Amino acid sequence: MSDSPTDISLLTHILRLHDASPLLIAVFDEEDRLRYANPAFRQALGLQPDEFMTWQDLMRLNHRQKVGTHIETKDFEAWLASARSRRGKRPYRAFEADRTDGRWNLMTESLSPDGWMLCVAVDITDLRADERSLRADRDGAWRAARTDALTGVSNRMHILHLLDEQWVQLRSHGQPCGIALIDLDHFKSVNDRYGHHGGDLVLRDFAHLAVSTLRRVDGFGRLGGEEFLVVLPGVDRAELAGVLQRLHEAVRGSTPLPEHPGFRYSFSAGAGMLEGSEDALTNLRRVDEALYQAKAAGRDRHILLP
Repeated sequence: MSDSPTDISLLTHILRLHDASPLLIAVFDEEDRLRYANPAFRQALGLQPDEFMTWQDLMRLNHRQKVGTHIETKDFEAWLASARSRRGKRPYRAFEADRTDGRWNLMTESLSPDGWMLCVAVDITDLRADERSLRADRDGAWRAARTDALTGVSNRMHILHLLDEQWVQLRSHGQPCGIALIDLDHFKSVNDRYGHHGGDLVLRDFAHLAVSTLRRVDGFGRLGGEEFLVVLPGVDRAELAGVLQRLHEAVRGSTPLPEHPGFRYSFSAGAGMLEGSEDALTNLRRVDEALYQAKAAGRDRHILLP
């Protein structure tokens, strides 16, 4: 008879160890909803034992109640969009973060192929303050180099890098990927009528709606001006169309200009499945042609390549 513990016994021991650990340990599913959190994680982030919310709602809770993660920003939703644009895009990520109680954590995120994420944090408050400050400056510079300053989502360099990564995944492992090139309709007239401040509000609103519509694993970034790129790993053609339709509906119902509640805007998009036989740039040109077809057909729609 084998002396090895049964799977159930082993799982019980692992859970007991996690529950007793001072490490902050949590597991999020592919929809970024909390599925497990040990007592240390719940205490640090102000969660009750029976609360299993999404990561976005957890951050909203922390910001609203001034507990857990220290979030210092004048525009929380922009901060959230920026943070989510980096979350879950790599198999492993480590970064440092401070908490409202003055503690300092080294955070790690490990992503499984099915989209579940293991988050583990260790308290590093006792490390020298000047060393922490130096690393925080480094992490801040890393984020700034990959983030669009206006909208908080991925900038041109970062979203094109994510596109290249998915092209490699398609070539190496056959993982399908949908892409969409999006352009806000008649955006010049928005700037002309409501000024650049109004245009900025529309761009931020669209970025927020897109991030709220997309999954954690999806890439979304601003290429420049009013043009955005969406990268959707693991979807098929029908799912790609469904995502764009949901985004159309969200945008059509949005009122991004508080002083002009009757204002509405829309977008046009060209979309298709990433083709491994073409390089990433050629794939981008294909959906760009579909985007022009959507504009020529009357805008406020998407054209999905066959």
